[in-house]
Amino acid sequence: MEAVVPKLASFNLLNPKSKSKSAIRRFSSALCVSSSPSVTSTDSVSLGHITRPDFPILHQEVYGSKKLVYLDNAATSQKPIAVLKALQNYYEAYNSNVHRGIHFLSAKATDEYELARKKVAAFINASDSGEIVFTKNATEAINLVAYSWGLSNLKSGDEVILTVAEHHSAIVPWQLVAQKTGANLKFLNLNDDESPDLDKLKEMLSRKTKLVVIHHISNMLASILPIEEIVHWSHDVGAKVLVDACQSVPHMVVDVQGLDADFLVASSHKALDSYLVRVISCLPCLHF
Repeated sequence: MEAVVPKLASFNLLNPKSKSKSAIRRFSSALCVSSSPSVTSTDSVSLGHITRPDFPILHQEVYGSKKLVYLDNAATSQKPIAVLKALQNYYEAYNSNVHRGIHFLSAKATDEYELARKKVAAFINASDSGEIVFTKNATEAINLVAYSWGLSNLKSGDEVILTVAEHHSAIVPWQLVAQKTGANLKFLNLNDDESPDLDKLKEMLSRKTKLVVIHHISNMLASILPIEEIVHWSHDVGAKVLVDACQSVPHMVVDVQGLDADFLVASSHKALDSYLVRVISCLPCLHF
């Protein structure tokens, strides 16, 4: 799988190889609005300048004569022409149910669906495309883990560790599972710099810990956590790790084999692409 990636403007901050607390840092975003529809040099412009023409929704003026600027990519990203064309091609050429028929259109849709799974596996360096599970959103992906693995493996006295900075969609399912199983939820607080206290996390981990639920990049605090180390600490006590990678997969190179997490969820609709059914769930230790 090959890709051409333009040079980002002043983003020397997302380093997945950074260790321990040095990996927890703030990241900033730069807003650059093109004053010209044509760009001839990549040395003096941002990625936004280069890619803006690819997004039809941005080709409009709002509030009189102001160019539309969209900053809510942490919620959902706008779709480039390539994605819109792929969607149009599906509905025009092979709209049919996947894995539900043997006729030509169904076979074509199934082949394209499985090809997308392989592309996602390559994108995050999964060892096999069978590790990729498509769900409708990240909330459903986390609930899938909670109500399959969680209800089957957690029991009274077991502990699930989360940070207070987790999205509510990553907290509520475990509250419900804890009520059903008798497991205890423990919450990791923040440091003075408003990033999760990793020293405290190491103290909290014990043989009672069965699962650690933690974000890779926080959409609110902008902290970046050293997932490889957290996974290593957790595995040392026999705990599994669920990583919320909704903000990291669209913004940095994510190698799931390198991270070695047991579960990872990410939203493709935040990575410019709704063609991949919105959410990726990497579940290497489950077989459905």
